[in-house]
Amino acid sequence: MGKVHVFDHPLIQHKVTYIRDKSTGTKEFRELVDEIATLMAFEITRDLPLEDIEVETPVQMTTSKILAGKKLGVVPILRAGIGMVDGILKLIPAAKVGHIGLYRDPETLQPVEYYFKMPSDVQERELIVVDPMLATGGSAIEAVNSLKKRGAVKIRFMCIIAAPEGVEALQKAHPDVDIYIAALDEKLNDHGYIVPGLGDAGDRLFGTK
Repeated sequence: MGKVHVFDHPLIQHKVTYIRDKSTGTKEFRELVDEIATLMAFEITRDLPLEDIEVETPVQMTTSKILAGKKLGVVPILRAGIGMVDGILKLIPAAKVGHIGLYRDPETLQPVEYYFKMPSDVQERELIVVDPMLATGGSAIEAVNSLKKRGAVKIRFMCIIAAPEGVEALQKAHPDVDIYIAALDEKLNDHGYIVPGLGDAGDRLFGTK
């Protein structure tokens, strides 16, 4: 079963409080999501492999460490996931970015893929799928399905707010995917919204209703 990591870093928790606040406007909300994504990326990259190289300081030659060339990819689920991409790329600018577009079929209520664009070497990359919210888990599950169909094997999922129902559904569908969460909330309500949550992340990011 994939591991669930709930981040307890004080800066992350502080910023999550402000994106929950309904009085936080679009500009500030967008900036906070960007900052939270950067802080989460710092935690999610903790286990990246390192290798030794020789480097000459102004004083002498020494052995120091660099990242061991692991190929990374960031995959936002459209549209709200886009709000987290730049924050991650600040720390890992060499990562490639793919995009998955999903919409919910009004009759079946199941997610349907309408857009998929990935780096050509997706099979070789460790992918971080990002979406601010993990509610029912439907979109996350379908996004991982789409990636696995194209040969991806190393996938993580990163979100800011999650409901227990979504975490359980994603774990059940994809037990090999680790889940990274800034805040694990109480439940889903009858409309599929996370409680207490923060409302609709896409609307709050882009100023739409």
